[in-house]
Amino acid sequence: MGKRVLVIEDEPNITEAINFFLSRDGWEVFTHSNGHDALQAVARRAPDLLILDVMLPGKSGYEILRELRDTADWKHLPVLMLTARGQARDREMARAAGASRFMTKPFSNAEILEAVRELVDS
Repeated sequence: MGKRVLVIEDEPNITEAINFFLSRDGWEVFTHSNGHDALQAVARRAPDLLILDVMLPGKSGYEILRELRDTADWKHLPVLMLTARGQARDREMARAAGASRFMTKPFSNAEILEAVRELVDS
């Protein structure tokens, strides 16, 4: 099987779309929909890449990412952050938390595919 990606996103239509086109590209896709136990989901799935929404029930993507970056096993995990808010402040918060890349919604399938390929190949 291909590379493993974990998508932590609470909007089912976005999760389904990402799952569909990444699976077609050869990725093994796992999904999770809340922030409460997101770190356990990362540990359980051991992904090569994490796609992380900013606004999640239970805990924000920023909080999750800061906790991941403080964990030796996940310090260097490539993380693509997704958000509906794309102001400079949001981008700065993502960078400060340790995001590898930041993308605003809506996005195209091609944009996500290009980003995940670059993040895993770099």
